[in-house]
Amino acid sequence: MSVRELVVLGTASQVPTRHRNHNGYLLRWDGEGILFDPGEGTQRQMLRAGVAAHDLNRICVTHFHGDHCLGLAGVIQRINLDRVPHEITVHYPLSGRHFFDRLRYATAYRETVELTRAPVDTDGVLATAPAYTIEARRLSHPVESYGYRLVEPDGRRMLPDRLAALGVKGPDVGRIQREGAVDGVRLEAVSEVRRGQRFAFVMDTRLCDGVYALADGCDMLVIESTFLDEDEKLAVEHGHLTAGQAARVARDAGVRHLVLTHFSQRYTDPDDFERQARAAGFEGELTVAHDLLRVPVPKRR
Repeated sequence: MSVRELVVLGTASQVPTRHRNHNGYLLRWDGEGILFDPGEGTQRQMLRAGVAAHDLNRICVTHFHGDHCLGLAGVIQRINLDRVPHEITVHYPLSGRHFFDRLRYATAYRETVELTRAPVDTDGVLATAPAYTIEARRLSHPVESYGYRLVEPDGRRMLPDRLAALGVKGPDVGRIQREGAVDGVRLEAVSEVRRGQRFAFVMDTRLCDGVYALADGCDMLVIESTFLDEDEKLAVEHGHLTAGQAARVARDAGVRHLVLTHFSQRYTDPDDFERQARAAGFEGELTVAHDLLRVPVPKRR
Protein backbone atom coordinates (compact mmCIF):
# COMPACT_ATOMS: atom_id res chain seq x y z
CA MET A 1 0.00 0.00 0.00
CA SER A 2 1.30 3.45 -0.91
CA VAL A 3 2.03 5.61 2.16
CA ARG A 4 3.26 9.17 1.96
CA GLU A 5 3.59 10.92 5.28
CA LEU A 6 5.91 13.04 7.37
CA VAL A 7 6.92 11.64 10.76
CA VAL A 8 8.14 14.48 12.99
CA LEU A 9 10.86 13.29 15.37
CA GLY A 10 11.94 16.64 16.80
CA THR A 11 11.10 20.32 16.43
CA ALA A 12 13.49 22.34 18.63
CA SER A 13 16.06 24.83 17.38
CA GLN A 14 19.52 24.93 18.94
CA VAL A 15 18.41 23.96 22.46
CA PRO A 16 16.02 21.06 23.15
CA THR A 17 13.29 21.63 25.71
CA ARG A 18 11.23 19.43 28.01
CA HIS A 19 8.74 18.96 25.20
CA ARG A 20 10.80 19.34 22.04
CA ASN A 21 13.67 17.13 20.89
CA HIS A 22 16.33 18.37 18.52
CA ASN A 23 15.40 18.19 14.83
CA GLY A 24 14.57 14.98 12.99
CA TYR A 25 12.06 14.28 10.22
CA LEU A 26 11.27 11.09 8.35
CA LEU A 27 9.46 11.26 5.03
CA ARG A 28 7.77 7.99 4.08
CA TRP A 29 7.41 8.02 0.31
CA ASP A 30 5.79 4.77 -0.82
CA GLY A 31 8.36 2.09 0.00
CA GLU A 32 11.22 4.45 0.83
CA GLY A 33 12.20 6.41 3.92
CA ILE A 34 14.16 9.66 3.79
CA LEU A 35 15.54 10.97 7.08
CA PHE A 36 16.18 14.72 7.23
CA ASP A 37 18.48 16.47 9.73
CA PRO A 38 18.93 13.89 12.50
CA GLY A 39 19.74 15.97 15.56
CA GLU A 40 20.76 14.70 18.97
CA GLY A 41 18.33 12.10 20.29
CA THR A 42 16.98 11.05 16.89
CA GLN A 43 17.65 7.35 17.48
CA ARG A 44 15.46 7.38 20.60
CA GLN A 45 12.76 9.43 18.87
CA MET A 46 12.72 6.87 16.05
CA LEU A 47 12.01 4.18 18.63
CA ARG A 48 9.18 6.23 20.14
CA ALA A 49 7.68 6.88 16.70
CA GLY A 50 7.91 3.27 15.54
CA VAL A 51 10.56 4.02 12.90
CA ALA A 52 13.17 1.31 12.34
CA ALA A 53 16.63 1.60 10.84
CA HIS A 54 15.40 -0.71 8.08
CA ASP A 55 12.93 2.02 7.08
CA LEU A 56 15.75 4.33 5.97
CA ASN A 57 16.96 4.55 2.38
CA ARG A 58 18.36 8.07 2.27
CA ILE A 59 19.63 10.66 4.78
CA CYS A 60 19.65 14.37 3.92
CA VAL A 61 21.55 16.85 6.09
CA THR A 62 20.96 20.53 5.38
CA HIS A 63 24.00 21.81 7.28
CA PHE A 64 26.37 20.99 10.11
CA HIS A 65 25.05 22.91 13.08
CA GLY A 66 24.64 20.47 15.93
CA ASP A 67 20.86 20.56 16.22
CA HIS A 68 20.68 19.23 12.64
CA CYS A 69 23.37 16.55 12.67
CA LEU A 70 24.55 15.37 16.11
CA GLY A 71 22.23 12.37 15.85
CA LEU A 72 24.06 11.06 12.80
CA ALA A 73 26.55 9.08 14.86
CA GLY A 74 23.86 7.08 16.64
CA VAL A 75 21.69 6.61 13.56
CA ILE A 76 24.60 5.35 11.44
CA GLN A 77 25.72 2.96 14.14
CA ARG A 78 22.14 1.68 14.54
CA ILE A 79 21.93 1.09 10.78
CA ASN A 80 25.03 -1.09 11.05
CA LEU A 81 23.99 -2.81 14.27
CA ASP A 82 20.67 -3.82 12.68
CA ARG A 83 22.47 -4.92 9.47
CA VAL A 84 20.16 -3.02 7.17
CA PRO A 85 20.22 -5.11 3.96
CA HIS A 86 20.04 -2.28 1.42
CA GLU A 87 22.24 0.62 0.42
CA ILE A 88 21.70 3.93 2.21
CA THR A 89 22.69 7.20 0.53
CA VAL A 90 23.68 10.27 2.54
CA HIS A 91 23.52 13.82 1.17
CA TYR A 92 25.21 16.72 2.98
CA PRO A 93 27.09 19.93 2.08
CA LEU A 94 30.48 19.02 0.63
CA SER A 95 32.16 21.73 2.69
CA GLY A 96 31.15 19.79 5.82
CA ARG A 97 32.74 16.51 4.78
CA HIS A 98 35.13 16.55 7.75
CA PHE A 99 32.18 16.95 10.13
CA PHE A 100 30.37 14.06 8.47
CA ASP A 101 33.44 11.82 8.71
CA ARG A 102 33.91 12.68 12.38
CA LEU A 103 30.28 11.85 13.16
CA ARG A 104 30.36 8.67 11.12
CA TYR A 105 33.43 7.43 12.99
CA ALA A 106 32.75 9.08 16.35
CA THR A 107 33.30 5.76 18.18
CA ALA A 108 34.35 2.21 17.40
CA TYR A 109 31.77 -0.07 15.77
CA ARG A 110 31.57 -2.73 13.10
CA GLU A 111 30.53 -1.53 9.65
CA THR A 112 28.11 -3.95 8.02
CA VAL A 113 26.12 -1.69 5.70
CA GLU A 114 26.96 0.03 2.43
CA LEU A 115 26.68 3.75 3.16
CA THR A 116 27.04 5.81 -0.01
CA ARG A 117 28.25 9.38 0.40
CA ALA A 118 26.72 11.81 -2.11
CA PRO A 119 27.74 15.31 -0.97
CA VAL A 120 26.12 18.46 -2.38
CA ASP A 121 28.13 21.38 -3.72
CA THR A 122 25.77 23.05 -6.19
CA ASP A 123 22.11 23.53 -7.01
CA GLY A 124 20.44 20.83 -9.08
CA VAL A 125 19.29 17.22 -9.24
CA LEU A 126 21.00 14.87 -6.80
CA ALA A 127 19.38 11.57 -7.72
CA THR A 128 16.56 10.07 -9.74
CA ALA A 129 14.55 7.12 -8.43
CA PRO A 130 11.43 5.52 -9.93
CA ALA A 131 9.13 7.36 -7.50
CA TYR A 132 10.85 10.76 -7.34
CA THR A 133 13.68 13.07 -8.30
CA ILE A 134 15.51 14.75 -5.42
CA GLU A 135 16.95 18.23 -5.87
CA ALA A 136 18.96 20.65 -3.73
CA ARG A 137 19.07 24.44 -3.54
CA ARG A 138 21.57 26.63 -1.67
CA LEU A 139 20.13 28.59 1.27
CA SER A 140 21.33 31.67 3.19
CA HIS A 141 22.80 30.77 6.59
CA PRO A 142 26.09 31.57 8.36
CA VAL A 143 27.37 28.11 7.32
CA GLU A 144 26.79 26.40 3.98
CA SER A 145 23.25 25.02 3.94
CA TYR A 146 21.03 23.33 1.35
CA GLY A 147 17.31 22.64 1.20
CA TYR A 148 15.88 19.55 -0.48
CA ARG A 149 12.93 18.98 -2.81
CA LEU A 150 11.29 15.77 -4.02
CA VAL A 151 9.38 15.80 -7.30
CA GLU A 152 7.27 12.87 -8.43
CA PRO A 153 7.15 12.33 -12.23
CA ASP A 154 3.89 13.38 -13.83
CA GLY A 155 1.52 10.55 -14.69
CA ARG A 156 -1.81 10.30 -16.45
CA ARG A 157 -5.35 10.13 -15.08
CA MET A 158 -7.83 8.05 -17.08
CA LEU A 159 -11.14 9.79 -17.95
CA PRO A 160 -14.08 7.35 -17.72
CA ASP A 161 -16.38 9.46 -19.92
CA ARG A 162 -13.79 9.62 -22.71
CA LEU A 163 -13.03 5.90 -22.40
CA ALA A 164 -16.74 5.09 -22.75
CA ALA A 165 -17.26 7.51 -25.65
CA LEU A 166 -14.41 5.96 -27.62
CA GLY A 167 -15.30 2.37 -26.72
CA VAL A 168 -12.20 1.56 -24.68
CA LYS A 169 -13.10 -0.87 -21.90
CA GLY A 170 -12.03 -3.97 -20.01
CA PRO A 171 -8.47 -5.16 -20.65
CA ASP A 172 -8.00 -2.48 -23.30
CA VAL A 173 -7.83 0.16 -20.56
CA GLY A 174 -4.66 -1.45 -19.23
CA ARG A 175 -3.32 -1.94 -22.77
CA ILE A 176 -3.70 1.69 -23.71
CA GLN A 177 -1.89 2.74 -20.51
CA ARG A 178 0.99 0.38 -21.28
CA GLU A 179 1.20 0.77 -25.06
CA GLY A 180 -0.05 4.30 -25.64
CA ALA A 181 -2.75 3.38 -28.18
CA VAL A 182 -5.41 0.74 -28.83
CA ASP A 183 -7.28 0.30 -32.15
CA GLY A 184 -6.32 3.79 -33.26
CA VAL A 185 -7.31 5.47 -29.98
CA ARG A 186 -4.35 7.23 -28.38
CA LEU A 187 -3.80 7.53 -24.64
CA GLU A 188 -3.94 11.33 -24.81
CA ALA A 189 -7.54 11.14 -26.07
CA VAL A 190 -8.81 9.28 -22.99
CA SER A 191 -6.66 10.72 -20.21
CA GLU A 192 -5.17 13.90 -18.81
CA VAL A 193 -1.90 14.75 -17.13
CA ARG A 194 -1.83 13.89 -13.42
CA ARG A 195 0.66 16.23 -11.83
CA GLY A 196 3.27 14.53 -9.67
CA GLN A 197 3.45 15.42 -6.00
CA ARG A 198 6.08 17.81 -4.68
CA PHE A 199 7.63 17.98 -1.21
CA ALA A 200 10.22 20.46 0.09
CA PHE A 201 12.33 20.61 3.23
CA VAL A 202 13.71 24.04 4.12
CA MET A 203 15.71 24.56 7.29
CA ASP A 204 17.94 27.31 8.62
CA THR A 205 17.94 30.22 6.19
CA ARG A 206 17.10 33.84 5.58
CA LEU A 207 14.74 34.66 2.74
CA CYS A 208 16.56 33.94 -0.52
CA ASP A 209 15.96 32.65 -4.05
CA GLY A 210 16.58 29.08 -2.91
CA VAL A 211 13.66 29.19 -0.48
CA TYR A 212 11.22 30.20 -3.20
CA ALA A 213 12.60 27.69 -5.71
CA LEU A 214 12.19 24.85 -3.23
CA ALA A 215 8.67 25.87 -2.17
CA ASP A 216 7.28 26.47 -5.67
CA GLY A 217 4.06 24.52 -6.20
CA CYS A 218 4.67 22.11 -3.32
CA ASP A 219 1.98 19.83 -1.95
CA MET A 220 3.83 19.91 1.37
CA LEU A 221 6.43 22.41 2.58
CA VAL A 222 8.29 21.70 5.82
CA ILE A 223 9.98 24.95 6.77
CA GLU A 224 11.70 26.50 9.75
CA SER A 225 10.00 29.33 11.61
CA THR A 226 12.48 29.83 14.41
CA PHE A 227 11.21 33.28 15.39
CA LEU A 228 7.96 35.16 15.67
CA ASP A 229 7.56 38.27 13.53
CA GLU A 230 8.36 40.72 16.31
CA ASP A 231 11.87 39.23 16.39
CA GLU A 232 12.51 39.55 12.65
CA LYS A 233 15.72 41.50 13.25
CA LEU A 234 17.12 38.57 15.24
CA ALA A 235 16.00 36.18 12.52
CA VAL A 236 17.88 38.06 9.82
CA GLU A 237 20.96 38.43 12.03
CA HIS A 238 21.17 34.70 12.76
CA GLY A 239 20.07 33.44 9.35
CA HIS A 240 16.52 32.29 10.13
CA LEU A 241 12.89 32.87 9.19
CA THR A 242 9.89 34.10 11.14
CA ALA A 243 6.46 32.48 11.09
CA GLY A 244 5.08 35.28 8.93
CA GLN A 245 7.95 35.07 6.44
CA ALA A 246 7.56 31.30 6.09
CA ALA A 247 3.81 31.67 5.58
CA ARG A 248 4.22 34.37 2.93
CA VAL A 249 6.63 32.10 1.04
CA ALA A 250 4.05 29.32 1.16
CA ARG A 251 1.26 31.68 0.11
CA ASP A 252 3.17 33.07 -2.86
CA ALA A 253 4.48 29.64 -3.92
CA GLY A 254 1.03 28.00 -3.98
CA VAL A 255 1.82 25.49 -1.22
CA ARG A 256 -1.07 23.24 -0.24
CA HIS A 257 0.09 22.10 3.23
CA LEU A 258 2.50 24.19 5.28
CA VAL A 259 4.35 22.57 8.20
CA LEU A 260 6.07 25.03 10.53
CA THR A 261 8.86 23.74 12.77
CA HIS A 262 12.30 24.47 14.33
CA PHE A 263 11.06 26.72 17.14
CA SER A 264 13.21 28.81 19.45
CA GLN A 265 12.99 27.86 23.12
CA ARG A 266 12.10 31.49 23.92
CA TYR A 267 8.47 30.86 22.87
CA THR A 268 6.03 28.82 24.91
CA ASP A 269 2.74 29.16 23.01
CA PRO A 270 2.69 27.31 19.64
CA ASP A 271 -0.62 28.97 18.76
CA ASP A 272 1.30 32.22 18.20
CA PHE A 273 2.98 30.68 15.16
CA GLU A 274 -0.34 29.67 13.66
CA ARG A 275 -1.86 33.10 14.30
CA GLN A 276 1.02 34.87 12.60
CA ALA A 277 1.01 32.46 9.65
CA ARG A 278 -2.69 33.07 9.09
CA ALA A 279 -2.23 36.82 9.50
CA ALA A 280 0.37 36.63 6.73
CA GLY A 281 -2.32 35.40 4.35
CA PHE A 282 -1.66 31.68 4.07
CA GLU A 283 -5.03 29.95 3.59
CA GLY A 284 -4.04 26.33 2.91
CA GLU A 285 -3.62 23.45 5.34
CA LEU A 286 -1.39 24.50 8.22
CA THR A 287 0.38 22.41 10.84
CA VAL A 288 2.46 23.75 13.71
CA ALA A 289 4.60 20.68 14.28
CA HIS A 290 5.18 18.91 17.56
CA ASP A 291 7.32 15.90 18.34
CA LEU A 292 6.05 12.46 17.19
CA LEU A 293 3.38 13.99 14.96
CA ARG A 294 2.45 12.21 11.71
CA VAL A 295 1.32 14.41 8.82
CA PRO A 296 -0.06 12.82 5.63
CA VAL A 297 1.13 14.31 2.36
CA PRO A 298 -1.95 15.77 0.64
CA LYS A 299 -3.62 13.56 -1.95
CA ARG A 300 -2.91 14.34 -5.57
CA ARG A 301 -4.86 17.19 -7.06
